[in-house]
Amino acid sequence: MNNSNELILSGKELDVQKLYEASHNKSSNLKVSISPESLKKMVASREFITDLVKKGDPVYGINTGFGALATKFIPEKDLATLQVNLIRSHCTGIGDPYSRDLTRAIMILRANCLCSGFSGINPSIVELLVDFINLDIIPFIPKKGSVGASGDLAPLAHLALALIGEGDVFYDGQKRSSQEVLKELGKTPAILGPKDGLALINGTAVMAALGAIAVEEAGRIMRLADITCALTADGIRGTSKAYDIDISNLKPHRGQLESASNLNKLLENSNVMASHEGCGRVQDPYSLRCAPQVHGACRQTLHHAQEVINTELNSVTDNPLIFADQNKVISGGNFHGEALAFCMDYLAMGISEICNISERRIEKMMNPSFSDLPAFLTKNSGLNSGLMIAHVSAAALTSENKIYCHPASIDSIPTSTDKEDHVSMGVTSGLKLHEVVKNAKACLAIELLCNSQALEFQRPQKSTPALEKVYSLIREVVPPIEEDRVFYHDIQKIIDLIENNKIIPEVEKIIGELK
Repeated sequence: MNNSNELILSGKELDVQKLYEASHNKSSNLKVSISPESLKKMVASREFITDLVKKGDPVYGINTGFGALATKFIPEKDLATLQVNLIRSHCTGIGDPYSRDLTRAIMILRANCLCSGFSGINPSIVELLVDFINLDIIPFIPKKGSVGASGDLAPLAHLALALIGEGDVFYDGQKRSSQEVLKELGKTPAILGPKDGLALINGTAVMAALGAIAVEEAGRIMRLADITCALTADGIRGTSKAYDIDISNLKPHRGQLESASNLNKLLENSNVMASHEGCGRVQDPYSLRCAPQVHGACRQTLHHAQEVINTELNSVTDNPLIFADQNKVISGGNFHGEALAFCMDYLAMGISEICNISERRIEKMMNPSFSDLPAFLTKNSGLNSGLMIAHVSAAALTSENKIYCHPASIDSIPTSTDKEDHVSMGVTSGLKLHEVVKNAKACLAIELLCNSQALEFQRPQKSTPALEKVYSLIREVVPPIEEDRVFYHDIQKIIDLIENNKIIPEVEKIIGELK
């Protein structure tokens, strides 16, 4: 995104942050456009397709059937019908639709891929797709139905169906016919010609969108995990000695060094910590003492996912590919999502472990034999149960994540009469990754509910300015716990702070950017 709030698609310059900002943008000021160079490339690629059709030689996806029907030659008079039939027949998605933000990410990714100029699509169709993004017309795309190879065929077919005026869309808060919305806005539905339908659906846009959005949110989770750990350390009068950078310099994994740096910045000159120097505790439990090692290893999964997904965002994932300047068209397999599926399964494991170690820190705050705090952080335990079951909810989320960490990428199921005999299950990897992300946010919210309460018992001692700011943000929405109440509301309010990214920027204003 540049200073004019414009995202220019060229197939070369998209990254996770730009995609996240554009897909989540609620302002009508954002404009997505196609670079002039890309438009020229698409025109040349389209002219190449036109010449191929005139020659009449069989070329997959242009004048043949699809998948196992690739040997079926289609005469020129039926080529438009072939593409429309492709879209209609492939609309077999199942379940609830993707959210507005994820659907926008899918559209931006598909447009960016087509802007590379290797797909042979009619440029006017890509321009209409960009109009959908700018006008916030959100196609109805069911979440399930892709096996992560041959492209995300079923979900992208629902996107294409909206473009040709036969699908449903969400517009201005209502689910409506795309034909009706296009007419209302003075737009003409796309008319498919040779290769157009296949170019729209044969790619990894859904998998890559799921991965990109999760990567951006995972980066926030990693930084927030360091913040919650630091606040817990002060809440139970732990020590920061294990975070000494000299320790991590002897095991210099990138992620460990980042987490150790964050924890030291967050806890530097804590009055709470200074108040119990020389106490009888020698070492904290692993969930506190080994935080740089565990959080750091989790960060490694994020770094890998960032590398893979940023590459995918600017990759050409269509098939067949049109090399107009070399006068050739080649069928290949760039639509296969194996790299995405692997990295999303790996990232799910990293985020799950953030949730796992957070739950252990919550338990330490519940346990008076370790914390020297009232049981379950309530003053009158027995009459009050305090945060006993908040911890149980964290445990439930943690255990659920372990199920979601079974890798989808090691599965494969042959389709299309065994023509498509190995697939990635990348969308499955992405969908379960988003569940792990959601659970981790909730678990960290519960830890913040607990450690902000634990800090009440350390008064009048103060934590660091950064951590006191976190405490005050929590207290703006959740009052101190004096007696039992419905804690569901408290947890949800803290989740909202996390979802809206209210905590990390306030911390960074005080101590600088976290790694």
